[in-house]
Amino acid sequence: MGIAITLQQYLSNNGVPYDFLVHDHTGTSIRSAEASHIRGDSLAKAVVLRRRDGYILAVLPASRQVKLDEIGGWLRQPVGLATEEEITSLFPDCEPGAVPPIAAAYGLKSLVDESLEAQPDVYFEAGDHRTLIHVSGAQFHKLMERIPHGRFSIAPKKQAENKIQPPSALDDELWKYDIG
Repeated sequence: MGIAITLQQYLSNNGVPYDFLVHDHTGTSIRSAEASHIRGDSLAKAVVLRRRDGYILAVLPASRQVKLDEIGGWLRQPVGLATEEEITSLFPDCEPGAVPPIAAAYGLKSLVDESLEAQPDVYFEAGDHRTLIHVSGAQFHKLMERIPHGRFSIAPKKQAENKIQPPSALDDELWKYDIG
């Protein structure tokens, strides 16, 4: 598939210089970063959110997770993840899960996590699971300059932190019960 035509036209019409990287097929943005040998902090991923009056794109590093409650607080309304069917209808020239973070190309609004601002180079999905667009950090900043910025992402918990830890005090009253 390569670069989605809508995205390609938007970048061309706005005079955005870019190049692209081709990598093995991946299913997630962080895997795309790994396959392309770039840092997850440098890959801008797009998360499509549903809200009362439509959709909004949250743009954040692939290495981070979106905080829905934070975005909902900013918008003063609850937000949730869009369904795959909704995403397909919003991005008809993209493969499911390979959404470019350039919301304006698709007539959508967006928010960008300010942690992307410090990146000297930024990469993002081109519309399939095999191609990344590369722009300079300055060019990405220019693309995102009219979009609200803030902090709405967190680093994911490490694998060990996600495991259930055994209780530290097995002699606690809570653990004294009869199973007989």
